[in-house]
Amino acid sequence: MSAEVAEGEEVVKPDSAVMREMSKKAAWSVSSCKPGNGVNLLRDDNLDTFWQSDGAQPHLVNIQFQKKVKLQLLGIYVDYKLDESYTPDKISIHVGNGFRDLKEIKLVELVEPVGWTYIPLCANESREVFVQTFMLQLAALSNHQNGRDTHIRQIKVYGPYPNPVPLQEFQYTSLEFTMFSTLR
Repeated sequence: MSAEVAEGEEVVKPDSAVMREMSKKAAWSVSSCKPGNGVNLLRDDNLDTFWQSDGAQPHLVNIQFQKKVKLQLLGIYVDYKLDESYTPDKISIHVGNGFRDLKEIKLVELVEPVGWTYIPLCANESREVFVQTFMLQLAALSNHQNGRDTHIRQIKVYGPYPNPVPLQEFQYTSLEFTMFSTLR
């Protein structure tokens, strides 16, 4: 993992058995972009394309959902070898109901990252494994080599699968347990 991991913090990667990609359910916007390098390139599943900011820092990516969703993990693909001074080195992650009440939940330092960097979205002091929010905002605060604009090649947001058994506090992850979790 390219991000510096605090001592005692576990390196997390998406697990398709318990997490689903939530990005398609959101409306995406950015603070600025160069012509031809817009927000759509963050979601095109092509690692050769990238969003490029155009303007003053911080550079923002806003991800807004229609309903309050549970989010667990943020995946960012950046490539220091290709992008050098365009590669972010400090990223702040905010959540909230909208632009007016965003609260920072993570501050991540990237050290010459190449590839996917996965960031757990739960607060460090919280026992929760997810965060419930209408909006997620990623802010690229600074770049390597004091670069001005930012390149981010892909972003993915993961959340838990919805609980198949209504009014049950916990969620089984295996089909066998789920089959026997209610009485007929």
